[in-house]
Amino acid sequence: MAPRRPKKPSARRAELIARVHMAGRVLSTAAVMFHATLAARQGLSATDEKSLDLVDRFGPLTAGDLARRTGLAPASITGLISRLEQKGLVRRVPDPADGRRVLIELDRQAAARHLPLFADLLRRLEELYDRYSDDELELIAGFITEAARRQQEATEQLAAAPASSGT
Repeated sequence: MAPRRPKKPSARRAELIARVHMAGRVLSTAAVMFHATLAARQGLSATDEKSLDLVDRFGPLTAGDLARRTGLAPASITGLISRLEQKGLVRRVPDPADGRRVLIELDRQAAARHLPLFADLLRRLEELYDRYSDDELELIAGFITEAARRQQEATEQLAAAPASSGT
């Protein structure tokens, strides 16, 4: 059972929560800027690059699956897949379980050519991981996983909501 939190957070807890919020904002901005730069180096958009990550992690995917995971409209997904296919990064293959369906599959050999672009970041992260115990890394991984899940939920809710007038 989780410990019960007081109704009004202490000043220290409020400060820590504010620091975590700010750290999350800083990390989010750094991640977006890294991936935008990484995508540009590959001649891709940031959406293209992150869609490749989704196909890598969850694929092969149907175009509909990719649309749901990205929140993009089906017409946008068709263009995205065509761009990635033209660059040789993905291919359309028949679904072995249902020949009527088409799956989008990552071309691992083509994608591997871009791995050196990640080398410096991965080295820096490995250095950071060395500062933490296994228990601390487990806590950090759990927090990041849960924060990402909640952000995905918020994204889905935002995407489903009617657009505002921008005022």
